[in-house]
Amino acid sequence: MPHNLTIRKASESDADSIIQFNIAMAKETEGKILHRHDIEPGVLGLFKKPEYGFYIVAVAGGRVVGSLMVTFEWSDWRNGVIWWIQSVYVIPECRRNGIYRAMYSSIKKMAREKPDVRGFRLYVEKTNIAAQKTYAALGMEEAQYKMFEDLG
Repeated sequence: MPHNLTIRKASESDADSIIQFNIAMAKETEGKILHRHDIEPGVLGLFKKPEYGFYIVAVAGGRVVGSLMVTFEWSDWRNGVIWWIQSVYVIPECRRNGIYRAMYSSIKKMAREKPDVRGFRLYVEKTNIAAQKTYAALGMEEAQYKMFEDLG
């Protein structure tokens, strides 16, 4: 793990890094080209609507080296909230150094302070085997659900 790693809740001043990470992630994982002018309103929008979720960032040597987004889902079966982990990104030169582990640990600690949080979910590209192994190593299990969407 990089020296002086700090995990903290992101602020609007971190938006540029998060936008860059989203663009890089889309290209790496799905081969999609995203444009800043399309991504920026959504990233900034979450800071303005904390009832939807939040970002956290990993900072090493004064530089943002990773981030993830948490969004909220109400579960009537569990009478509580599931935190969805999304938009996970760690810069390539810092991967495989425990940064995601530190971010995940941080949000788990945050969730323990909120009695209505029932657990965590995330989705991952079917071909992203390295990420799947990381999630499994942290105790997450593959769910029985398939995901469908209509983003029309």
